[in-house]
Amino acid sequence: MKDSPVIIGKITGVYGVKGWVKVFSHTDPRINIIKYNPWRIRIDNQWCEYPLLDGRAQGKTIVAELKGINDRNLAESLIGREIAIDQAQLESLDENEFYWRELEGLDVLNLSEQKIGRISHLIETGANDVMVVKLTTEQAEVHGSKEMMIPYIMDDVIKKVDLQNNQILVDWDNEYL
Repeated sequence: MKDSPVIIGKITGVYGVKGWVKVFSHTDPRINIIKYNPWRIRIDNQWCEYPLLDGRAQGKTIVAELKGINDRNLAESLIGREIAIDQAQLESLDENEFYWRELEGLDVLNLSEQKIGRISHLIETGANDVMVVKLTTEQAEVHGSKEMMIPYIMDDVIKKVDLQNNQILVDWDNEYL
Protein backbone atom coordinates (compact mmCIF):
# COMPACT_ATOMS: atom_id res chain seq x y z
CA MET A 1 0.00 0.00 0.00
CA LYS A 2 2.85 2.39 0.77
CA ASP A 3 4.21 2.08 -2.76
CA SER A 4 0.82 2.34 -4.45
CA PRO A 5 -0.26 5.68 -5.91
CA VAL A 6 -2.31 7.97 -3.66
CA ILE A 7 -5.69 8.88 -5.16
CA ILE A 8 -6.24 12.63 -4.84
CA GLY A 9 -9.13 13.24 -7.23
CA LYS A 10 -11.01 12.36 -10.36
CA ILE A 11 -11.55 13.86 -13.80
CA THR A 12 -15.24 14.67 -14.07
CA GLY A 13 -15.60 16.57 -17.32
CA VAL A 14 -14.05 18.83 -19.93
CA TYR A 15 -13.65 22.59 -19.94
CA GLY A 16 -13.50 24.40 -23.25
CA VAL A 17 -12.09 23.08 -26.51
CA LYS A 18 -8.34 23.18 -25.78
CA GLY A 19 -8.16 19.99 -23.70
CA TRP A 20 -8.69 21.34 -20.18
CA VAL A 21 -10.40 18.97 -17.74
CA LYS A 22 -12.75 19.52 -14.82
CA VAL A 23 -11.56 17.90 -11.61
CA PHE A 24 -13.13 16.68 -8.39
CA SER A 25 -10.50 16.98 -5.66
CA HIS A 26 -10.08 14.90 -2.51
CA THR A 27 -7.50 17.34 -1.10
CA ASP A 28 -8.24 19.81 1.68
CA PRO A 29 -8.68 22.52 0.65
CA ARG A 30 -9.82 21.24 -2.72
CA ILE A 31 -7.70 23.67 -4.73
CA ASN A 32 -4.54 22.03 -3.28
CA ILE A 33 -4.82 19.34 -5.95
CA ILE A 34 -3.06 21.71 -8.37
CA LYS A 35 -0.04 21.91 -6.04
CA TYR A 36 0.86 18.32 -6.96
CA ASN A 37 2.81 17.75 -10.13
CA PRO A 38 2.95 15.46 -12.05
CA TRP A 39 -0.38 13.68 -11.86
CA ARG A 40 -0.78 9.99 -12.60
CA ILE A 41 -3.84 8.76 -14.46
CA ARG A 42 -4.67 5.08 -14.92
CA ILE A 43 -5.00 4.13 -18.58
CA ASP A 44 -5.29 0.50 -19.67
CA ASN A 45 -4.49 -0.71 -16.13
CA GLN A 46 -1.28 1.25 -15.79
CA TRP A 47 -0.51 4.63 -14.25
CA CYS A 48 0.61 7.17 -16.85
CA GLU A 49 2.34 10.40 -15.89
CA TYR A 50 0.79 13.71 -16.95
CA PRO A 51 2.63 16.91 -16.00
CA LEU A 52 0.23 19.63 -14.87
CA LEU A 53 0.74 22.74 -16.99
CA ASP A 54 -1.89 24.96 -15.35
CA GLY A 55 -4.82 24.76 -12.99
CA ARG A 56 -7.26 27.04 -11.21
CA ALA A 57 -10.62 27.37 -9.54
CA GLN A 58 -13.34 28.02 -12.12
CA GLY A 59 -16.60 28.85 -10.37
CA LYS A 60 -17.38 25.95 -8.03
CA THR A 61 -15.09 23.53 -9.83
CA ILE A 62 -11.38 23.13 -10.54
CA VAL A 63 -10.01 23.00 -14.06
CA ALA A 64 -6.60 21.82 -15.18
CA GLU A 65 -4.42 21.68 -18.28
CA LEU A 66 -2.33 18.55 -18.71
CA LYS A 67 0.69 18.14 -20.96
CA GLY A 68 -0.24 16.18 -24.10
CA ILE A 69 -3.99 16.72 -23.71
CA ASN A 70 -4.57 19.54 -26.16
CA ASP A 71 -8.06 19.04 -27.58
CA ARG A 72 -11.56 18.32 -26.30
CA ASN A 73 -11.64 14.74 -27.64
CA LEU A 74 -8.49 13.74 -25.74
CA ALA A 75 -9.86 15.41 -22.61
CA GLU A 76 -13.17 13.52 -22.96
CA SER A 77 -11.27 10.23 -23.03
CA LEU A 78 -10.08 10.96 -19.47
CA ILE A 79 -13.52 11.55 -17.93
CA GLY A 80 -14.10 9.24 -14.98
CA ARG A 81 -10.43 8.44 -14.46
CA GLU A 82 -8.81 8.81 -11.05
CA ILE A 83 -5.97 11.22 -10.43
CA ALA A 84 -3.10 9.95 -8.29
CA ILE A 85 0.31 11.02 -7.10
CA ASP A 86 3.29 9.09 -5.80
CA GLN A 87 3.52 8.59 -2.03
CA ALA A 88 6.79 10.58 -2.05
CA GLN A 89 4.91 13.68 -3.22
CA LEU A 90 2.93 13.85 0.02
CA GLU A 91 3.95 16.43 2.59
CA SER A 92 5.73 15.05 5.65
CA LEU A 93 3.57 15.16 8.75
CA ASP A 94 4.43 15.96 12.35
CA GLU A 95 4.52 13.31 15.05
CA ASN A 96 1.04 11.93 15.81
CA GLU A 97 -0.31 13.21 12.50
CA PHE A 98 -1.44 10.66 9.93
CA TYR A 99 -2.98 10.53 6.50
CA TRP A 100 -6.37 8.84 6.48
CA ARG A 101 -5.05 6.19 4.11
CA GLU A 102 -2.52 5.17 6.77
CA LEU A 103 -5.30 4.62 9.32
CA GLU A 104 -7.71 2.69 7.12
CA GLY A 105 -7.40 -1.04 7.79
CA LEU A 106 -5.83 -0.69 11.25
CA ASP A 107 -7.14 -2.99 13.99
CA VAL A 108 -8.88 -1.02 16.74
CA LEU A 109 -8.14 -2.16 20.31
CA ASN A 110 -9.67 -0.85 23.53
CA LEU A 111 -7.56 -0.13 26.64
CA SER A 112 -7.89 -3.81 27.65
CA GLU A 113 -6.30 -4.61 24.28
CA GLN A 114 -9.49 -6.36 23.19
CA LYS A 115 -10.02 -6.05 19.44
CA ILE A 116 -13.11 -3.99 18.67
CA GLY A 117 -12.79 -4.15 14.90
CA ARG A 118 -10.97 -2.62 11.94
CA ILE A 119 -11.10 0.92 10.58
CA SER A 120 -13.19 0.86 7.41
CA HIS A 121 -12.90 4.56 6.62
CA LEU A 122 -12.96 7.99 8.19
CA ILE A 123 -15.45 10.80 7.79
CA GLU A 124 -15.29 14.50 8.45
CA THR A 125 -18.11 15.77 10.66
CA GLY A 126 -17.09 19.36 11.28
CA ALA A 127 -16.40 19.06 15.01
CA ASN A 128 -13.84 16.27 14.58
CA ASP A 129 -13.07 13.40 12.28
CA VAL A 130 -14.75 10.06 12.97
CA MET A 131 -13.43 6.54 12.40
CA VAL A 132 -15.97 4.08 11.03
CA VAL A 133 -15.00 0.75 12.54
CA LYS A 134 -16.22 -2.55 11.11
CA LEU A 135 -16.79 -4.59 14.26
CA THR A 136 -15.50 -8.10 14.85
CA THR A 137 -18.16 -10.81 14.64
CA GLU A 138 -18.22 -11.05 18.44
CA GLN A 139 -18.58 -7.28 18.89
CA ALA A 140 -21.25 -7.10 16.18
CA GLU A 141 -23.33 -9.71 18.03
CA VAL A 142 -22.99 -7.80 21.33
CA HIS A 143 -23.95 -4.46 19.79
CA GLY A 144 -26.46 -5.65 17.22
CA SER A 145 -24.62 -3.60 14.62
CA LYS A 146 -21.82 -4.24 12.17
CA GLU A 147 -20.20 -0.82 12.54
CA MET A 148 -19.29 1.62 15.27
CA MET A 149 -18.28 5.26 14.95
CA ILE A 150 -15.43 6.41 17.17
CA PRO A 151 -14.30 10.05 17.33
CA TYR A 152 -10.76 10.60 16.10
CA ILE A 153 -9.53 12.82 18.92
CA MET A 154 -5.84 12.39 19.70
CA ASP A 155 -4.88 11.93 23.35
CA ASP A 156 -8.50 11.95 24.52
CA VAL A 157 -9.94 8.97 22.59
CA ILE A 158 -6.96 7.92 20.48
CA LYS A 159 -4.20 6.80 22.83
CA LYS A 160 -1.71 5.29 20.40
CA VAL A 161 -1.36 4.74 16.67
CA ASP A 162 1.04 1.90 15.90
CA LEU A 163 1.46 1.67 12.13
CA GLN A 164 4.14 -1.02 12.37
CA ASN A 165 1.79 -3.38 14.21
CA ASN A 166 -1.26 -2.25 12.24
CA GLN A 167 -3.10 -1.18 15.43
CA ILE A 168 -4.73 1.81 17.05
CA LEU A 169 -5.42 1.90 20.79
CA VAL A 170 -8.55 3.76 21.85
CA ASP A 171 -10.11 4.79 25.15
CA TRP A 172 -13.60 3.79 24.11
CA ASP A 173 -16.19 1.96 26.16
CA ASN A 174 -17.89 -0.93 24.37
CA GLU A 175 -21.19 0.47 25.62
CA TYR A 176 -20.88 3.50 23.32
CA LEU A 177 -22.60 3.20 19.98
